[in-house]
Amino acid sequence: MTTREEGDITVVTLAGEVDVFSAPTLRDELAAVIAADHTMLLADLTDVPFLDSTGLGVLVGRLKTVRVQGGELRLVITSDRVLRNFQITGLDKVFRIYSTAQEGLADMAGER
Repeated sequence: MTTREEGDITVVTLAGEVDVFSAPTLRDELAAVIAADHTMLLADLTDVPFLDSTGLGVLVGRLKTVRVQGGELRLVITSDRVLRNFQITGLDKVFRIYSTAQEGLADMAGER
């Protein structure tokens, strides 16, 4: 996971599989970002080929955390396989999902 600042939006770039083994690390790293008062997050999952239910749970948990603080967690998903997990679970109605980071950044910046 890497992060970069784009104005008041923090872009979190994930790479590799997000599964039962890597999800705890992701949860802890996202918690550290949020604890540092970065609550406007765009998680770029472009380089994530696989995301299981544990990974979905981490993202939902962090979404709840940032929303309580007045923030937002939005996603960039380009993989049909990963997107299908969000559609099957109905989480595509919970998260705003973009096809590019530029699209997500422009939308989030336009709302500020």
